[in-house]
Amino acid sequence: MSLTDSAAAPAFPFETEERRALRTAVAALGRNYGAAYLRQKSRAGEHSHELWLEAGRLGYLGVSLPEEYGGGGGGIADLVIVLEELATAGCPLLLLVVTPAICGSIIARYGTGEQKRRHLPGFADGTERMAFGITEPDAGSNSHRISTTARRDGADWILNGRKVFISAVDDCAHTMIVARTEDAKTGKLKPALFIVPRQAQGFEYRPIPMDLIAPEKQFELYLDEVRLPAGALVGDEDAGLPALFAGLNPERIMVASFANGIARYALERAVGYAKERTVFKTPIGAHQGLAHPLAQCKIEVELARLMTQKAALLNDAGDDFGAGEAANMAKYAAAEAAVHTVDQAVQTLGGNGLTQEYGLAALINVARVTRVAPVSREMILNFVAQHSLGLPKSY
Repeated sequence: MSLTDSAAAPAFPFETEERRALRTAVAALGRNYGAAYLRQKSRAGEHSHELWLEAGRLGYLGVSLPEEYGGGGGGIADLVIVLEELATAGCPLLLLVVTPAICGSIIARYGTGEQKRRHLPGFADGTERMAFGITEPDAGSNSHRISTTARRDGADWILNGRKVFISAVDDCAHTMIVARTEDAKTGKLKPALFIVPRQAQGFEYRPIPMDLIAPEKQFELYLDEVRLPAGALVGDEDAGLPALFAGLNPERIMVASFANGIARYALERAVGYAKERTVFKTPIGAHQGLAHPLAQCKIEVELARLMTQKAALLNDAGDDFGAGEAANMAKYAAAEAAVHTVDQAVQTLGGNGLTQEYGLAALINVARVTRVAPVSREMILNFVAQHSLGLPKSY
């Protein structure tokens, strides 16, 4: 079903009274920390634990998780607000994409009772963080080529493989690993998800030097005969594929939220500067050469936010295909808006846009990441061409 079909469209407005209150409260928390806090932590090589734990204590990390496990009982639509407002304040928490959105969604829907009891309360209050490992050096965007394998050994599982560009492994007690195991009936490989402790024997993680200013580091993982108990398997052997997609749609929606917040942060600074900076007795914002590009950025950001909200509502309504289509479109639109807006903000400030004082230059790379992760814009265009437009597969 296409997004243009009325039956697929969730009811608007997105901003209920409860969500407006949540947005206001999270924005206030973000202002208490701000961009200077995150830059200081990033440049010092430290984690943003103070903000994370306070957001957990206030209930913001767990808004999308079930109430019976300490969450707010809401959905991704609520978590979108949390990340967007923190990013708009200049202090986004990348692990919001990973721990509550990906891992939390998967465990809440497909995890065993024991997995839910063990992990979800910590996700909700901020005392536990979990990384997510899917990307591999030779698989890229093709999850069907994942080479990390899981084989049975009695009641245990043995994992072997390699992952790359996995966020914040050093700051997480566990990593949810996407592997492939042999189907007992067909002999074909199928996806399976496992919760791997960071201290597991044979589990090694190495930092990847990145030109990114962020508290969360990127890692390459090596799994060499990692032995796990039966309870490490998320759900059961047949739940791997649906469980995986239960996390991938929220991931793309949350990255869109991240990008929307970055764009809003950059646009606010550019507009404020354009109002105050006076050249030839006139604020520079009075000139259409600056006013029109900023207006265009505003339009692009608001359109991306609307698609992000639509994707979140479809996800929470249980429409997995509609959410997948919308999540891809939202991620594409938000990334393009963020890259354009950050670039225009830097251009508006001129030399000041490249100084640490204004904090915009550091966002150039961050915004650019949203174009390539967690799925490239080219793969999104492939998806839309094939699945939304019905065109022949091109890859």
